[in-house]
Amino acid sequence: MCGIAGIFNISRETYPHLNQHLHVMNQIQSHRGPDGEGIWSNEKSQVGFAHRRLSIIDIATGQQPMVAPNGNAICYNGEIYNYIELREELKADYQFITTSDTEVILAAYQKWGKDCVNHLRGMFAFAIWDEKNQSLFCARDRFGIKPFYYAIVNNNFYFASEAKTLLPFLPSIETDTEALKDYFVFQLCLYEKTLFKGVNELLRSHHLTIENGNVTKKCYWEVYYDLDWDHTSKYFQEKLQSLIEDSIKYHLRSDVPVGAYVSGGFDSSIVASVAARVQSGNEKFQAFTGKFDLGELYDESEYAQAVADMRDMTLHQVSMNSKDFTDSINKVIYHLDYPVAGPGSFPQYHVSKLAAKHRKVVLGGQGGDEIFGGYTRYLVAYFEQCIKGAIEGTLSNGNYIVTYESIIPNLVSLKNYKPLLKKFWKQGLFEDLDSRYYHLINRAPSLEGEVKWEELGKYSPFETFQKIFNGKNVGKESYFDKMTHFDFKTLLPGLLQVEDRMSMAHGLESRVPFLDHPIVELAASMPSNIKFKDGTLKKVLINSMEHELPEKIINRKNKMGFPVPLNDWLKTDIKDFVFDIFNSQKAKERPYFNNDRILDGLAGESRFGRKIWGLLSLEIWHQEFHDKQSYYKGLLENTQYA
Repeated sequence: MCGIAGIFNISRETYPHLNQHLHVMNQIQSHRGPDGEGIWSNEKSQVGFAHRRLSIIDIATGQQPMVAPNGNAICYNGEIYNYIELREELKADYQFITTSDTEVILAAYQKWGKDCVNHLRGMFAFAIWDEKNQSLFCARDRFGIKPFYYAIVNNNFYFASEAKTLLPFLPSIETDTEALKDYFVFQLCLYEKTLFKGVNELLRSHHLTIENGNVTKKCYWEVYYDLDWDHTSKYFQEKLQSLIEDSIKYHLRSDVPVGAYVSGGFDSSIVASVAARVQSGNEKFQAFTGKFDLGELYDESEYAQAVADMRDMTLHQVSMNSKDFTDSINKVIYHLDYPVAGPGSFPQYHVSKLAAKHRKVVLGGQGGDEIFGGYTRYLVAYFEQCIKGAIEGTLSNGNYIVTYESIIPNLVSLKNYKPLLKKFWKQGLFEDLDSRYYHLINRAPSLEGEVKWEELGKYSPFETFQKIFNGKNVGKESYFDKMTHFDFKTLLPGLLQVEDRMSMAHGLESRVPFLDHPIVELAASMPSNIKFKDGTLKKVLINSMEHELPEKIINRKNKMGFPVPLNDWLKTDIKDFVFDIFNSQKAKERPYFNNDRILDGLAGESRFGRKIWGLLSLEIWHQEFHDKQSYYKGLLENTQYA
């Protein structure tokens, strides 16, 4: 796990001050690699790479950027978990000098060219300079676990692990209004967009090539929901159990000890439990969790402790309060690059800080909700469809619909979602499936007075949503697959952004074993009546892995996903802090916002509403980046590295 960056003149002309600018990029990303740094450029100064290293595999000889005997150079961030097997396969055609997974990628590219990505099992973002073809090849893993941002300015291609690293090279720091519209609706950006105008994100499972002045991008992997009706639930459960254990064993490969996050939910508990059971060595497995001392609604540590007790782990805990929030929220937004998803980034930042004191690598449960269907909103949406089916007499039309009789026992999960239900059923009952799910996740209506919509242009987030929701790779009949697929394509990358930035803010590597393509491909082949049988969220996962969990977790119905008491604090502890942020002169002058309405609404936010979080994050983002344009421009004027 590292920080990567680079510069390439698309016309292959000399780039002035190349090494100086590469050092600036390394300086901005220094937190990603506390164990070392490196700079490489070719003889003509047309292309160069910058690298910050967090040493996990081949600590002695794995320094980067790395150059192969044929002149190819690589700058890489991630972990290739099958590197040992690939090395064995490639050693007849390549003379290895190191024992690193980095060199395995160089060897794989030498043998298979662009197709090398299909042989890699793991998380990665890398750039390879192809000396023979005088071209640049960049790639990102299948799920977007590792970040890759780029910008093209004055015919120069800039890339980095973090968007902020590209800011010194932009003409100015501006907001992308289409991305901002996406953010208001989904609290994340769709497709390649970021909130920074001119900064794009290489999509997950894509590679990019620059050759002969042309920039081309291609998707090399996709998940297809081709349903397997020939196998039983028992088959899928046994197959899934085998794949999960296999993935976790691969994810434990490391030259340093590995720990795990444990939130108290199914996913992280499964990962930590299996990892603790199969790890080698005699040392106790180390696990990490966080809580808020405000009662059971905000404290799930008893469930995390139950897993730790079952597997005899050492569980480290951090308690967070409102002062921790005010002291760290600017750092959180800075490290995020731009706001995304909900306030979970705040506790993630502090749990990662705790974990980094004990480990350099941790495992997490990210991806389980999107792969197996763990979000309560899926139950809300399906409940409506059951009502519709019962009214219209169509409940028996297809195995993909659960009955309203079977779903009723699971509705206790909706206890804390009454405000969401009220909003959802307020408009458009029984519309088309895409419209219904859009209404369920659309956060824009709550911002009617706070945002100056007329200044944001005609771009329609709903039209972009429809293209993803109704993708050709998803069967038309399965509402459940359409919902999980949309979140897999959009929400998951946002959550992985949080996972990466909050861990790397402290020089910590986070690994996510559920995001192993054999697992994802198997899950996509499961009929929805197996994944979502009787309306039980993550049914197949629970049935497959319940032997790894204590009864306390198997039987819980109240998992909330690490809720943050932000809106409770807004009424007391942090009210003045937040008021001062929105009441500043610069905040009042921001385009696209009506600050008076924001200030008026501070006290009226529901307990788990995200309106204030979304707006507060945006304002702090403006402070950290837009208001510091001169700082980022000044970095390039530093003559220290000239």
